[in-house]
Amino acid sequence: MSAELIEFYAKDGVILNGYIIKNKKKTKTLLIEIHGMTSNCFKKRERVISEAAKVANIDSICINTRGSEISRYIKNLKGEKMLAGTAFEDIEESYYDILGIIEYALKLGYTSIYLQGHSLGATKIVYSYIKMLENNIKEINNIKGILLLSLVDIPEVFRICSCEKFLPFAEEKEKEGKILTLMPEEAFIHPISVKTYLKYTKYNKNIDFAQYNKKDYKFEEINRIKIPIFMRWGNNKELVSLKTEELVELMNIAIKNKKTDINYIEGANHTYTDKEDILANEIVNFIKKLDK
Repeated sequence: MSAELIEFYAKDGVILNGYIIKNKKKTKTLLIEIHGMTSNCFKKRERVISEAAKVANIDSICINTRGSEISRYIKNLKGEKMLAGTAFEDIEESYYDILGIIEYALKLGYTSIYLQGHSLGATKIVYSYIKMLENNIKEINNIKGILLLSLVDIPEVFRICSCEKFLPFAEEKEKEGKILTLMPEEAFIHPISVKTYLKYTKYNKNIDFAQYNKKDYKFEEINRIKIPIFMRWGNNKELVSLKTEELVELMNIAIKNKKTDINYIEGANHTYTDKEDILANEIVNFIKKLDK
């Protein structure tokens, strides 16, 4: 696999990077891959998907969002440094990252763009696509499909982990203006700042659109997506409280979009370890059917 490192600007001027894989035969079709929590664009899953895409004459771009890794610094156009990484990110700022890479791709000449996200990356894609709809962003017309891998209910994850008992601590630090303070070690499965913790537990209205356990939940935000949707989960240690088989059945009923491919991969875990090839082939087949 031959990859070219890229650097681009998020819509708010933050400098981000990633890589692009191009085919020798020029194509207008591009898959953009967004990683999940504490992750980055160089994971095996994204690489395998990119390799399969290349064989099918689909170019791909994998990016590091401002939420990549646990903690790091990022810079803006003025050269100012800001704390970033999963521990310090505001998930709603992912809108700027995703819009920035779409604009970058359009300048390269791509016209058919497919957005793929894993776990928190899937949450970011749904949130960003809806915001693009609401803001009447013209570039949205170039997005031909949404691919959501292991979309989880982030607020529910915090509830399951009994993390909400630390909310009083976070609220007190917020009052003190210390939102970049790290939460107690027991507050989550990895280091997390007060700022990020509050976004997932208290100020989560805009990202709480995957309430799988809520009876008669309508999935109104996801149902606003009218372009084709691909959804996959694993059924081995997936980060949802429902059995994956039940979840897939639920989503096939609840999502009214008729252009969907919603299923699970037998034996796959949340990260699709050792099942990357199966996942990649299903993703490529989905895109090829649409990109005729």
